[in-house]
Amino acid sequence: MRQNDPQDLPAAPAPDAADLAFQSLPQGVRGPGYDPEPMPATAPTPAVGPAPATPGPSPAPAQTLAPAPTPATAPGPPPTSVPHPGPPPTSAPAPATVPTPPPTPAQVAPAAPTPVPVLGEPWHSGARPPTYPPRPGGLPGVRDDLDAAVVPDVVLDGATHGPLTVRAASVRGDSHRWECEPRQDALCVARLGGGNPHDTLLLLAVADGVGSAPRSHVGSQTACRTVAGLLDTCAEQLVQAVRDGAGTMLTALVSSAVGRTAEALERLAAERGERPAAFSTTLRALLVPLDPGIRNRGFFAVGDGGLALLRDGAWDLDPVGRAPAEPGGDVIDTRTAALPTARHAEAHVLGPAALGDVYVLSTDGLSSPLAGEPQMRDFLRAAWGSGEPPGPADFLWQTQFRAKSYDDDRTVVCLWERPS
Repeated sequence: MRQNDPQDLPAAPAPDAADLAFQSLPQGVRGPGYDPEPMPATAPTPAVGPAPATPGPSPAPAQTLAPAPTPATAPGPPPTSVPHPGPPPTSAPAPATVPTPPPTPAQVAPAAPTPVPVLGEPWHSGARPPTYPPRPGGLPGVRDDLDAAVVPDVVLDGATHGPLTVRAASVRGDSHRWECEPRQDALCVARLGGGNPHDTLLLLAVADGVGSAPRSHVGSQTACRTVAGLLDTCAEQLVQAVRDGAGTMLTALVSSAVGRTAEALERLAAERGERPAAFSTTLRALLVPLDPGIRNRGFFAVGDGGLALLRDGAWDLDPVGRAPAEPGGDVIDTRTAALPTARHAEAHVLGPAALGDVYVLSTDGLSSPLAGEPQMRDFLRAAWGSGEPPGPADFLWQTQFRAKSYDDDRTVVCLWERPS
């Protein structure tokens, strides 16, 4: 047998791309026990033998190992509905680097809280305050008297119409707070008429339920509401009477409304099976035209109470001009005319009002200590006579100036006449 000549041996195949990629892996990745022959630095010497008839193709260039294709999955069930194709999404180019958020500012320690100003307890006359505490006390029960149980301890009201400023407050008296009884006073701040300044006026009213009447807290509120509705029907005539200084005409108009208010209280008593006197209440009011050219003011009253005028820093506790009090007149007289027994009103035309005037309409819970306590007059002169009306909260605090032995409900409505 003839020994093969090296040229007769077939040429060694060239390494393909997979071999090259696998051989480039580290030993640990290839697996244990694998030790292939080292790759020759140069291509092997071609075998000796007859040359092929035609040259073969050149070996393919080395390539990187591509990932194996993902096997196809079985198709799922067809969708129940085909979504409507939208516009192709617009993709913004990704930033080269993610921006770093700004640093959080250092926390600043809060400043010490500023003390909130408070008015504190109401001021008082004398060296020591009255015994009763000046704050709301016990409440009447709903099961005992629903009407009494829903009466507020304090009412605060007001209005501004051009140069006219109104402040009003009604506060349950110390004795009523202590005894868990309702506030028997009531007030009314209402606009009468159709809105035209020439036939429109303000009704400022206070009512003082008689203390001995068990339903007087209902009577006072009913009287204010009823008389407002009745006077509204004759607002134009009221403006005319006040403007012309027609006291007789004014008396007739308000007395008609007062008489019908008394009838309303009597009907209310009959509906509830009670005596009309159980709803007894006083009533007094100012009528203030909104026409700035009318400087007169109307006033009417049934029963006791007060009307004062603060002008140029001086008090006039009787601007109506009644006769001087008899000796001993400083003693409080608990007997007074009251609705529904009384059916006639005392009426007057006051004025003309001057710029800066302050009218003070009140129940006897304020009018009595105002007449008897010089310290109270001085305090309210400074509070209300400066020319600038106080804010509602300040006004409420000022009306509660305390004096011993004056522990009744206190209701007051003030009217400031200011420049236009």
